[in-house]
Amino acid sequence: MLRRSLRACAAEGMLAEIVAACAGASVMTGWAIHLGASPVVTGLLVAVPHVAQLFHLPAGWTTARFGHRRACLMLVGASRQVTLPLVALPFLPISDATRLTLLISLVALAGVLAVLGNNAWATWMAELVPSRIRGRYFGRRTALCTAGSAAACAAAGALLDWATRHGVAGEALAGLQLTASAVGAATVALMARQHDPRPQIEPAPLRPRLFLKPLRDHRLRPVLLYQLAWNGAVGLAGSFFALHMLTNLKMGFTLVALHGAATAAVKMLTASRWGHLIDRWGPRRVLVITSFALAAILPIWLLPTETRLWPLAVDALLAGTFWCGQSLASFALPLAVTPRSGRPYYLGAYTAASGLGFTAGAALGGTLAAAFHDLRLLFVLSALLRFGSAFLARRVPEPRSDAVTERLAA
Repeated sequence: MLRRSLRACAAEGMLAEIVAACAGASVMTGWAIHLGASPVVTGLLVAVPHVAQLFHLPAGWTTARFGHRRACLMLVGASRQVTLPLVALPFLPISDATRLTLLISLVALAGVLAVLGNNAWATWMAELVPSRIRGRYFGRRTALCTAGSAAACAAAGALLDWATRHGVAGEALAGLQLTASAVGAATVALMARQHDPRPQIEPAPLRPRLFLKPLRDHRLRPVLLYQLAWNGAVGLAGSFFALHMLTNLKMGFTLVALHGAATAAVKMLTASRWGHLIDRWGPRRVLVITSFALAAILPIWLLPTETRLWPLAVDALLAGTFWCGQSLASFALPLAVTPRSGRPYYLGAYTAASGLGFTAGAALGGTLAAAFHDLRLLFVLSALLRFGSAFLARRVPEPRSDAVTERLAA
């Protein structure tokens, strides 16, 4: 049963990347450009999924109330269908401003539902995947997911470029959304094939004190501080990379997608190795190494021009390598340092800190972009803040070893 569940989980991850490619940052930027949005509104639209991370605090209760498997199926499924009305958006007899408002509203609702569901999914995975193979398994899963992401992003970018040249961008965007919803339904079917090793028998009551418990845990505070600072640094520029490539470097959706596909390919090639290193060294050490590395390579974005794009190939190689390790370590760390009792609330606090940091960074980034009209300033400031945040990663505690605990429990 475990093997079947792990295979279904890997397949679901690959299809989920197709959903993300059809409704991710590049496509959202395409929607914004199609509807005539300003750079500030474009940055807000791309940042909406990160802003929604703030809802991870109440997500701890929804996971505990309904059980991680049931909550995941309901909420993740809803998040991948609630944007289906966007299929009709380009054809409605309304103004572009009204279309933009509807777009942001539906994307925000999908983001909130996804956050609630992802809390349940992370709690479910902590129970489903044994800790002794967690790094290796998610390393392999990430490799498969990034393969799907690379292919899907390249196809979506090529479609948008073709559609823009032929004056049918609205129809292409609607088609991508229809694809996202159809594939999203398939992902829920695959999740339903995964078993729950610790099903919840009775609904958990609402206990407000449990929301504060993670904040009182001295082991978790350095982790929350790092998440807050790091995601603030990332959020400062994170919503504007696609916009910079499309408007300042004149790359087109295809080249933007190829940059994303190249980054994903590097992630695919390095994911398994990072997974082994996390199992061997622990997520903390990997987090420290990758945080400093990602701060150091960000200034590469100051080098490209319309006629000199080769630095982006270097960025794809280095960013793909170190973002893979950073994301795997960030996923493994809270599963390793949080206790089983009250884990949904701990994971909620962890991800809410990420969302709060990214929201503050994105808000500051949008203000600076509007004031100075030079997105490269955001890249410089983000690099400096990332470097400062990397020092906080060194204060993160070493994870508890779950192996002895699991053996004693058995």
